[in-house]
Amino acid sequence: MSTRFLHHFFEPRTVAVFGASEKPNSLGGLVLRNLQEGGFKGEVWAVNLKGYDSVLGHVCVKSVSQLPEIPDLAVVCSPIEGVPKLISQLGHFGIKAALVLSGGAYLDRDSDNKGSIRTRMLSAARESGIRVLGPECMGLIVPGKNLNASYSSQPVKAGRVAYLGQSGMLANAMIDWAAGRGVGFSHLVTVGDSVDVLLPDIIDYVNQFSPAKAILLHLERVNDAQHFMTAVRDASRNRLVVAIKSGRTQESDISGMAPTPGIANRDTVFDAAFSRAGVVRVNDSDELFDALETLSRVKPLRGDRLAVVSNGLAPAMLAIDKLISAGGKLAEFSIETRDALRESNVDMSKPGENPVDLGGNATPELFVDTLEVVAADPNVDAVLVVHAPTRLAPSKVTAEALITHRKRFRRNLLTSWMGLQEALKARHECNVAGIPTYISPEKAVKAFMHMVDYQRVQALLHEIPPSLPFSTSKEIRARCRTLIERAKEQDRQTLTHSETAQVLAAYGIPVATSHYVTTPEEGRSAAEQLPGPKALKVVHAGNCRPYRYRKHPHKISAGLLQDLETPEQVADAVRQLGDKVKEKFPEYEIREYCLQPMQRGKHSMQICAGITRDPVFGPLIVFGIGGYKVNILADRQVALPPLNMSLAADMVGRTHASSLIREHSADPQRDIERLCQLLVKLSQMSSDLGELRGLELNPLLLNHDGILAVDFAMDLGTPARFAIMPYPEDLREWVTLKNGWQVEARPIRAEDAPLITNFHRQLSEESIRFRYFHNKSNLTQRDLSVLSHINYDRQMAFIAEHQRDDGSKEMLGVVRVWNDPDNIRTEFSVIIRDDLQGLGIGSLLMKKMIDYCTSIGTLEMIGKIMVDNHPMRALMKHLGFRCRYNMEEQVIDAVMRLNEPESEWQRHRLESLPD
Repeated sequence: MSTRFLHHFFEPRTVAVFGASEKPNSLGGLVLRNLQEGGFKGEVWAVNLKGYDSVLGHVCVKSVSQLPEIPDLAVVCSPIEGVPKLISQLGHFGIKAALVLSGGAYLDRDSDNKGSIRTRMLSAARESGIRVLGPECMGLIVPGKNLNASYSSQPVKAGRVAYLGQSGMLANAMIDWAAGRGVGFSHLVTVGDSVDVLLPDIIDYVNQFSPAKAILLHLERVNDAQHFMTAVRDASRNRLVVAIKSGRTQESDISGMAPTPGIANRDTVFDAAFSRAGVVRVNDSDELFDALETLSRVKPLRGDRLAVVSNGLAPAMLAIDKLISAGGKLAEFSIETRDALRESNVDMSKPGENPVDLGGNATPELFVDTLEVVAADPNVDAVLVVHAPTRLAPSKVTAEALITHRKRFRRNLLTSWMGLQEALKARHECNVAGIPTYISPEKAVKAFMHMVDYQRVQALLHEIPPSLPFSTSKEIRARCRTLIERAKEQDRQTLTHSETAQVLAAYGIPVATSHYVTTPEEGRSAAEQLPGPKALKVVHAGNCRPYRYRKHPHKISAGLLQDLETPEQVADAVRQLGDKVKEKFPEYEIREYCLQPMQRGKHSMQICAGITRDPVFGPLIVFGIGGYKVNILADRQVALPPLNMSLAADMVGRTHASSLIREHSADPQRDIERLCQLLVKLSQMSSDLGELRGLELNPLLLNHDGILAVDFAMDLGTPARFAIMPYPEDLREWVTLKNGWQVEARPIRAEDAPLITNFHRQLSEESIRFRYFHNKSNLTQRDLSVLSHINYDRQMAFIAEHQRDDGSKEMLGVVRVWNDPDNIRTEFSVIIRDDLQGLGIGSLLMKKMIDYCTSIGTLEMIGKIMVDNHPMRALMKHLGFRCRYNMEEQVIDAVMRLNEPESEWQRHRLESLPD
């Protein structure tokens, strides 16, 4: 999975079309016509077994070996049965890219024990290193390169939007819609049922090489969540990314994957993934078109406050109803705006307030003058014009007036021309002028909320979180892993209640006072130590697994007795519960009994939190209202770890539990902060304990005393693969500098932004110039986000951190690398504080980074050094880098080979990279 050879797909100089003929229904003939009509300037050959002299004016040959030269791209339209063999021939001939449009309903059917067509295609591709896009894809279109290697129904205009999807038919609909709106594309690609080149590969390529300002994604499934999340997170930092996913319901999901424990609808997992990646999600094809209409034509919002100007109150109120129900905000006009509107006497319904009703007699000039006043209000972030046609103000004439005077409006303008005949003309004028326009006020508000959502997810993507409330030590991790190893040695897939309590306590999660017994006598003795009424739970193999009670609620009721007063009652309860388990579940072994004081919870809220594992996205953090209500209220939210306090707050804020806390808690901020700390601890636990499959804390009691876990269960599985790589704790190490300081060399994390700010302030102008190649006196919020938020599977940064005598910490130096998606080459930078030169910090950090990059298989490390940066040049020479002068950029390139290429494509890619 990489961008290897993808330029052969998107920038070919020569193309060969296999299965091409002049028959009207020929797929290959359609591709040839599209190549011709698209104006492709390179050489095109046709290949057909029937041996035509030419096809549609192009030279035709019978086989791969007869091609006059090796084409950059092979477009395969021949019957699918012969495609695996053809791919093998193409690869051995030296072709690097094959676009397979052929398909069929039996791609996964095994034929004569030779394997399925899909399996044989992938094996043939890997044998020679050829990249294969398809089968069953529509093809690809790059209008800027005059390339249309697809079966699209019409030409595509060049533009700044990339459409990357999995459905050819949806892509054709997108092409037709864009043609009607004058929207162009930089790239238009569908991967179909691709066996080799996947959607994240294309996202990476487009992010690196495309002029696109926006990326539209259509997903049916995700195969590799980590690859997908890394590619999308990188892309959304540079471009607007809008996504739609089909298969949102259980009935339309054809993946056949097992359900996620504790999650009723797996689509919520995709919601969490898109939000975490900074992606705007739309729910249907109408919204996709509307989102493209808005987000590709407006400037970024400053806030989420909408003003409405209409020529009737009823249409304006429809817009406001939709806005409020969608979670939006109606702008409150400033005093100056209110006075101006009242003085002009234009508002027919609520003078000086939002919405502004100009009445049915409103002329185009009145619309323009009013919009100028409203759009100048600092409390307004966007203005929606809602217009119904009248004799005094036809829609088209009003639209033309807005377009003519659009420079007078200081805010983003959205328009809704209601109706069909007259309104159609107004919408056309706005489309041509590039002003977003919608059929109804409700659609316009939905589009506005996409802008608000984009603002929110981007803020989360770049937000600098507060310091983490909790950090584990090697001792804590080792203690918990010992418990897990002991369970595995006993061939158990679950931890007992007492073992789970030990894990929770190690991570600072308070648990209810519990005594664990195995006999009636031990129960009687434990009860003597607990005053007041008590509860006794039997712990067996059937109720140690989290998220199981939904299917078998009777197992819980059969395993718990409450309001036990005396030691004799407790001893009798041990016998009673033991007999019940033996009678109803003889296959289950009783592991222990848990005795606790009764937790009435009269002044407490019951919460459910925990960890589960999705078959695609791996570990997830779950949170919502707990107790028996969890089945009814459907309040459970999910988030992808790792979490910081800001991400945890966003997750809590999306639940009904948050609303209840804000409404009824004496100190809502305190309680919400406690919940966020809990979720961060669970996130840390999921990262530290890779074999932890699921953990359910239900109920958790939240009250003025804090949080208390009453009941819980934990199970185990194979080591997890995270969608977002967690913080690499194992790469932390302590070293002693020449001056005797104890320094920790560790990976950077998002919470280090304050350290970076203070570090930057202590750098000299010369050091800043050596690092950034220009003077950079201050770091912006976006700078800090880029420097502190790391995709650990593609970037790494190590800092040297020292703790002062007063307990505060300072950053001494940092080294960074940026890997390309293929892990061929990584570019490094290093900077040390001026007052600490000569202590060996630079050498320490560089050696640590060299060892790290070598261990992950990176082939080459390169850094750009200014010619007059003599200390850095000396360090590079000391470390064994090969230094050479780069005449084009007028810098010194310091290069070190870390690993040797293992395949021909790696060698080719390494040699083709610019020095």
